[in-house]
Amino acid sequence: MSSRLSLFDRACQFADRTAIKSGGDSASYGQLLEDSASVATGLLDGAADLEGARVCFLVPPGYDYVAVQWGIWRAGGIAVPLGMMHPLPELEYVVEDTGAMAIVADAGLLDKVRPLAESHDLPLFTSRELISHEPVKLPVLEPDRHAMILYTSGTTSKPKGVVTSHAMIQAQITSLVEAWGWTADDRILHVLPLHHIHGIINVLSCALWSGACCEFLPKFDAAAVWERLASGQLSLFMAVPTIYARLITAWEKATESEQQYYSAGCQQLRLMVSGSAALPVSTLERWRSISGQTLLERYGMTEIGMGLSNPLEGERVPGHVGKPLPGVKIRRVNDQGEPVADDVPCEIQVRGPSVFEHYWNRPEVTEQAFMDGWFRTGDVTVVEDGVYRILGRSSVDIIKTGGEKVSALEIEEVLRTHPAIAQCAVVGVEDDEWGERVAACLVVD
Repeated sequence: MSSRLSLFDRACQFADRTAIKSGGDSASYGQLLEDSASVATGLLDGAADLEGARVCFLVPPGYDYVAVQWGIWRAGGIAVPLGMMHPLPELEYVVEDTGAMAIVADAGLLDKVRPLAESHDLPLFTSRELISHEPVKLPVLEPDRHAMILYTSGTTSKPKGVVTSHAMIQAQITSLVEAWGWTADDRILHVLPLHHIHGIINVLSCALWSGACCEFLPKFDAAAVWERLASGQLSLFMAVPTIYARLITAWEKATESEQQYYSAGCQQLRLMVSGSAALPVSTLERWRSISGQTLLERYGMTEIGMGLSNPLEGERVPGHVGKPLPGVKIRRVNDQGEPVADDVPCEIQVRGPSVFEHYWNRPEVTEQAFMDGWFRTGDVTVVEDGVYRILGRSSVDIIKTGGEKVSALEIEEVLRTHPAIAQCAVVGVEDDEWGERVAACLVVD
């Protein structure tokens, strides 16, 4: 193995085990190592090392995605996954911003990215074309090499590229493997996008680090997901609140016998996790009544991996995101860097081996993002009995009205308890008297 990266060394130990199930086919860790070496060979094209060159790739979730991602890493490149649903201007922004040296795409997506390759004079490869190469000797990689650039959502400005190293990715993985008890016997269903940290690290990478099996569906379909959850063949499931809401709706529309089948099968899983957005307590309680599972809520972001989590064993507090994960340090300070009391709303700051290195080509923004070596998340919290509760983004979800800071998320939680309200969103509206007034948008039953 021409690498000093533990992810690939561990894969060798699991060579005969099933790594990926996708499209009705199964692939072992050994096959994944062989095919990713072929991808690396094709990208190198006779060179010894890509030396941190960025490779953008647009490949649907499944086996080829993993082979391409690993192949970019094993060639010494930086993997830049593109969003499957993103329009051409967003894809072009990422290609230009990273200064990509090549684009890789699934054969069915070539027409989508061909204009980018042509206008920027970049090589364009299909994933299957790269997998067909005969592997050659690959570069020896150190953990401090840059591995990936993921783009933030860009709510307040253009998206920023978050740069992480192999060592940081390993720290993110091992923290979750320890906290959530991953083993080689686990089997997880993957239904998340693969250009965000949730799908890449929490699900895919944790599974592959552990020697577990990661199963993909061609696309999200509530009925298909329920069938897999009820099969008794899965041990974990991770999703966003919207997916759980859709699964609840599908369950409620099912026949009584289907509901019993779904619920009984769901109870066999050892862990179900919700993240990437605030989980309404009403959704948690409804899911628990349907499945017998208390969803594990956690908190993280692209820049830090996962930072806080409710426990695998022990009480999970609804509406809260738990305590710091292994290897993660959290502090709550005011603008002067002074600690504040638990009941005072305050931004959390994070430090540790999982925290990103810098924003791509954004030195000034990177400098502003840190205070004394701590990353400023922009997320406001309080601590209740040692457990963290997220009040919202300081720039979006905290409404400053009449001299008080009010959490839009907390108001939304209260509104959802009304039987006539199906969905809601609370925002601050500028007001001369109050600074901001609280406004709510409602969808009523």
